[in-house]
Amino acid sequence: MKTSGDDLDRLGSDELGALARDAMSILARRGDPEAFSQLLTMNAHAGQCLGEAARHLAAAASWTEVADLSGVSRQAVWS
Repeated sequence: MKTSGDDLDRLGSDELGALARDAMSILARRGDPEAFSQLLTMNAHAGQCLGEAARHLAAAASWTEVADLSGVSRQAVWS
């Protein structure tokens, strides 16, 4: 099954998050090297995406909101 970026872009944030979590859970249960490698790649990509999302949210709202959603101090979200 191939899904285009346009198809994924039409999903709501909750739906897209559930899809990503489901995919990660399936990879975790596979127990093969390729699946493990994919999870490592996804983990690194998630870190990069969190930084990007935090910057976008801070620009649209504030770093205080980013901190509140993250459950950490504003100083912590900066680092």
